[in-house]
Amino acid sequence: MSVHGPSSILFCLLLSMWTILTPTSSHPQHSQCKLTQRTTLCNNSNLTSIPVGLPGTTEELQLNHNLIKTLQDNSLQYPSLTSLSLACNQLEKLQSNTFQHSELLKSLNLANNNLNISYLETSNALKTLPKLKSLDLSVNKLDEEMAAVLLQNLTALEYLNLSGNLLRRLDETSFRDLHQLKDLDLQRNLLFEIDNAFDSTPRLQRLNLAFNYLPCLTDFDMTQLVVLNASHNFIEWFISRQDVNDTFQIETLDLSDNKLLFFPFLPNVSRLRNLYLSHNILSFYEHLADNVTFPNLTATVKFYNLRKNTNNITAQLWDDSLHGDISSVEILDLRGNQLQYFPQGFIHKMPSLSRLRMCTNCLESLNLTSEQFSDSLYELDVSNNRLKEIVANDVTLRTLSNLTYLNLSLNDLDCLSSELLFALPSLRSVDLSYNNMGICLPEEVEGSAGIAWNTTVSLRQLYLKGCHLPRIPPFAFSGLSLTHLELSDNPGLRGQQSIKSLSTTLHHLGLGNTHVGELDFTNFQNLKSLNISCNSLAHLPASISGLDLKQLDLRDNELSTIPSLQANTLASKLHTVFLTGNPFNCCQTEWFRTFETTKTIHMVGQSEMECTDLFQTHSIWHSQSFLCHEEYGESIFWYILLFVPVCISLVGILTILFLTLKPKVIQKSIKKKYLTPTSY
Repeated sequence: MSVHGPSSILFCLLLSMWTILTPTSSHPQHSQCKLTQRTTLCNNSNLTSIPVGLPGTTEELQLNHNLIKTLQDNSLQYPSLTSLSLACNQLEKLQSNTFQHSELLKSLNLANNNLNISYLETSNALKTLPKLKSLDLSVNKLDEEMAAVLLQNLTALEYLNLSGNLLRRLDETSFRDLHQLKDLDLQRNLLFEIDNAFDSTPRLQRLNLAFNYLPCLTDFDMTQLVVLNASHNFIEWFISRQDVNDTFQIETLDLSDNKLLFFPFLPNVSRLRNLYLSHNILSFYEHLADNVTFPNLTATVKFYNLRKNTNNITAQLWDDSLHGDISSVEILDLRGNQLQYFPQGFIHKMPSLSRLRMCTNCLESLNLTSEQFSDSLYELDVSNNRLKEIVANDVTLRTLSNLTYLNLSLNDLDCLSSELLFALPSLRSVDLSYNNMGICLPEEVEGSAGIAWNTTVSLRQLYLKGCHLPRIPPFAFSGLSLTHLELSDNPGLRGQQSIKSLSTTLHHLGLGNTHVGELDFTNFQNLKSLNISCNSLAHLPASISGLDLKQLDLRDNELSTIPSLQANTLASKLHTVFLTGNPFNCCQTEWFRTFETTKTIHMVGQSEMECTDLFQTHSIWHSQSFLCHEEYGESIFWYILLFVPVCISLVGILTILFLTLKPKVIQKSIKKKYLTPTSY
């Protein structure tokens, strides 16, 4: 005992040190993970394999943005694991027994990897997950054959993401085993054909086909589908099965940014609420059905070879029944098409319509009476059309009692009935920008093209940008509680008194390009946004400093600097400021450094802001290249420019004086140098 005692003690000490050091040296990756209850986060850790030694009770494991290429057999020794995320690695292969001890896995994210390389072996690994409900295979360079193999036997799958791959064509084998699938994302592939691909997915409710190359969607019979996004394709026709008597469950149909020629042929019975058809070439052709005007024009179109063993389809182009069931539509988006009119009774078929967006079309008139809008209409946008008149009678105006937002901008309107606006008790926002609408008092309305806005007491937002307004009567806004008033692009506008009457309520005031002078903003204590751009302002109005502004637009003025006191005050309040297009002095840019060092303020277009010194224009960022006098902030080139001519003049004067007073000195110098005798 006495002989071996010290050795035993030393051995125990070494063993203790080994026990302490072994976990750290053997599993250095463990320390790069954060454990939160039953969630383990190992993102952005440069891991090349799944770390071992994690708690056996781990239910969620995140390994995103690492360098893992292969998941080895038995690499997941976590029997409680239900969620695993390996997005943005370098995964090429999942070995067959990867999930041998993780049979409870329900969510698996393998997005943005390289699973196309060994998809066959990866498929064998996925087959061992009978309870998998969510699978993300997006951005893996998969074609349709690879995807079909990877999805075999995943009978419990409910959510599948295949976006950003190389799928070109789908058929009945693509999703053959996905009987429980509810949500499928196929956007941003190369799809140009879909043939019976969804026959095996009777529970599918959400389908995203956006950003593909589909030329048409015909024979649509997916009655269980709730949301279909087929935007940003090349779809010319959307035709649903007309012989299906079941109610289609679809609520949202997005066909925007396609090549639609006709209004889609919708199901006969549906629950459609949101219909998005913007940015197509859609038009109505009801007028072509007139046999007198167009006697030789056919009214039908035939579709051949739509599907195998299916009869050809003949459609009546101007048949109202082809519009389908639109009785439950609440949002209809038709922006950016070629619509010149609505077919007779078309609007009346939508008693639930609350938002109609018709921006950028070819409407020349709008008859609210004949269109028979319902009392559910909340938003009407017919901006950027060719409207010259809007017609409505008293009954129609009483019906539109819920209309709140009206956008008539960018049209050819020069007259609008004041009664139309006065009879809309819920109207809160009106945009008449870029029309020829004026403002007048109630007694001036008759026989004029103006509108007495103070009769519309519910109004809160009024936009009259670019309406060629010469003046605003002094009491034009009396009785109103406007929060937004936009009067920009009305050069020479006169009406400061009427604007001041809104000083207690305005939150936004737009006076850009109005040639406004020194308007006193002292009383506008609720103002949060002010636009005084394009007004040739040489100095910032002093009254602005007392406002609690969050956004200020000073673009394209004549500002050379912003005084330090004003800059400090504004920097403590502003969130956004626009300053480009001003001739700033490079030697007076203290305000810029104040704004730049204030982290809460954003200078929009900061890289485009310029200043000038004596000789050239600089980016205002490059303050180190400005040569300025430190005390007075004047450029040193001014002193050089003054000093050099003075020096040259003094030298010239001294030379002349010297030659006048000492002529013999020069003569002796010349004789001494050039008239010396030679040696011969």
